[in-house]
Amino acid sequence: LMRLPSTWSSWYRWILAAIFVATMAVYWPGLTGGFLFDDYPNIVDNHGVQPQDAGVSSLVRAALSSPSSEFKRPLASLSFAANYLATGLDPYWMKLTNLIIHLLNGLLVFLLSRALLRSALFREKSLAVAKATSVAMPLPSSDSVSARQQDTKTEVAGGHHGRDASQTYRSDIVATLITASWMLLPINLTGVLYVVQRMESMANLFVLLGLIGYVAGRQRMLGNVVRHSDGNGGMSFRTKSFLLCFLSITLPTALGILAKETAVMLPLYAALAEWILFRFAKPTPSQQNENQTLDFQVVTMFLLVLVIPMLLGLAWILPGLLRPSTWAIRDFTMETRLLSEARIIVDYILWTLIPTPSSLSFYHDDFQISTGLLAPWTTIACMLFLAALFSLMLWLRSRRPLAALGIALFLGCQMLTGTIIPLELIYEHRNYFASFGLILAIVPPLSVPRARSFALPRHTLLVGLLLCWTTLTLFTARAWGDPLTLAEDLASRAPESPRAQYELGRTYIIYSHYDPTSPFVKLAYTPLEKAAALPHSSILPEQALIFMNSRMHLPLKDAWWVSMITKLKIHKPGVQDESSLGALTQCAREHHCDLPADRMTQAFIAALSHPRPSARLLAAYGDYAWNVLNNPSLGEHMTAEAVRTAPHEPAYQITLIRMLLAQNRISEATKAISVLQTLNFGGRLNEQIQALETQAVKYEDR
Repeated sequence: LMRLPSTWSSWYRWILAAIFVATMAVYWPGLTGGFLFDDYPNIVDNHGVQPQDAGVSSLVRAALSSPSSEFKRPLASLSFAANYLATGLDPYWMKLTNLIIHLLNGLLVFLLSRALLRSALFREKSLAVAKATSVAMPLPSSDSVSARQQDTKTEVAGGHHGRDASQTYRSDIVATLITASWMLLPINLTGVLYVVQRMESMANLFVLLGLIGYVAGRQRMLGNVVRHSDGNGGMSFRTKSFLLCFLSITLPTALGILAKETAVMLPLYAALAEWILFRFAKPTPSQQNENQTLDFQVVTMFLLVLVIPMLLGLAWILPGLLRPSTWAIRDFTMETRLLSEARIIVDYILWTLIPTPSSLSFYHDDFQISTGLLAPWTTIACMLFLAALFSLMLWLRSRRPLAALGIALFLGCQMLTGTIIPLELIYEHRNYFASFGLILAIVPPLSVPRARSFALPRHTLLVGLLLCWTTLTLFTARAWGDPLTLAEDLASRAPESPRAQYELGRTYIIYSHYDPTSPFVKLAYTPLEKAAALPHSSILPEQALIFMNSRMHLPLKDAWWVSMITKLKIHKPGVQDESSLGALTQCAREHHCDLPADRMTQAFIAALSHPRPSARLLAAYGDYAWNVLNNPSLGEHMTAEAVRTAPHEPAYQITLIRMLLAQNRISEATKAISVLQTLNFGGRLNEQIQALETQAVKYEDR
């Protein structure tokens, strides 16, 4: 494989195309599947990303409609809106869009891998020449040393053109293998077929672009020391190259954050590449000194774009993280989260390189949280392993810089989602970029030339891994192509996961079409009741059981209500609990469900008994009180509390104004409309405000 003819320079493009076609073929069966889990609050039930036209106000409303983050992730939301405008609420086309983004990321992975491989090769040769020159310094007339110096200068001045052709071919081959491996990794499947995680893949589109630009800029800075200006008195070549580095870090970060906050890690990834490959070095004309001069311009840049923002960010979030109420909706504290994440990060490594169907189960809410170094004992074992991995990265930095960089990128990626921020513990899609680091660390050593020692076993192992990854991704994608097959597959992969069992029961309900005679009705009870009884489950299973039986006018078990209310009393409601109460409220409001008012009231009171209830929960109770209990006073009070809790969320203010108008309190409604106007960014609320003003005039004329 490593002894390719010169035609490789054109043939590798065809090989890349074949890899892209293979990736499409592997993922194609999964495109016919449906929506799943967080797709519902972000897309299916989010009317903001379902605009009726492409007007400015509609697009602004779509951009600011995401419930996933305070930063709203407008770029990702706009892409969902674009899908809706083109093909409606069809998951097929949304998944196909995700696949196209994945293919684009694959192309960027190839370009980045090739740039990193050539940078590592250039650094290795420069150091070799520096050492040889240093040894031969007493013999300045040596023809061999002079020739090597001249070769190095030629390569420095001309980039890749002075390199040996076989080394160039090899870097292309290894980059191609890295690309194939990354694109077909099973752990990256949710970044493609899980519609909402377009947020992750789109953010990493900008991360990869930024890294490519940064590496190119640094190569230009270090490889063109003899070019000082453009010859016309303009900006120097070095300044242009430095500007490319700076813009490659800052602009893609800003754009990527508009898709998902994980793009904020780009400056750290660039800093790791700088520390390991480029060493913050300032180029010298001779390039003969292994210990090159420190480039304070580059150091200053990272102080401005990485260190200072990181310190400011920590100062901003730490006070909130130290409040116990921040962790009230979680089953873990900051301490137990950090202990648990040590095991999870090791799991991520195994799931990336040696995945099994049971490990990649999508739902990981059955994970046993670490409560101490020895509870379970694997906690300290994984911490020691990670410490050893970090030490290995330091040891490899001078010997195998690409392997060191791969490990550093993987560990660096975990710093955002695997440390102190109180996110859910485990998600496979968090490794969409981190998996590139692991592949960068293992593929080059496995794809050595045939002349190297143990080449055949290495090549065999790499081929075996590629076949295993492709096969598992293909079979998993086939399961994702049918909602019922997927639900049954995930429930079998994670039998102790409340979410997996709930999703299976919910899918059976959907397939029953609320027909009491359907065989799917009986099938739904077992997984839902199992999910309700599992530790740390939300009230989703109880809500589904109550919802299903009430819709079909079947008896409601009192045990379901008792279990739901007890859970709401014990733990502060999370997003899923609030969604469950909201779904029951909507069903009752639309007269599809006949729910006992006393039980629903008890459930809301239990949920609201915890400190600082969310605006969403307050608004849901206000909705229930106004529309179901026929208690306007209580409904208005709870909605007003929701407005006070989330003053920048217009939906609650719109509901409150409608309540005021319904009670003929025109002056108060008019004042509230004026407040609402301050939230009308880009005209996103024009239609709602106009409707409210028209309604106010009608009530005033009565």
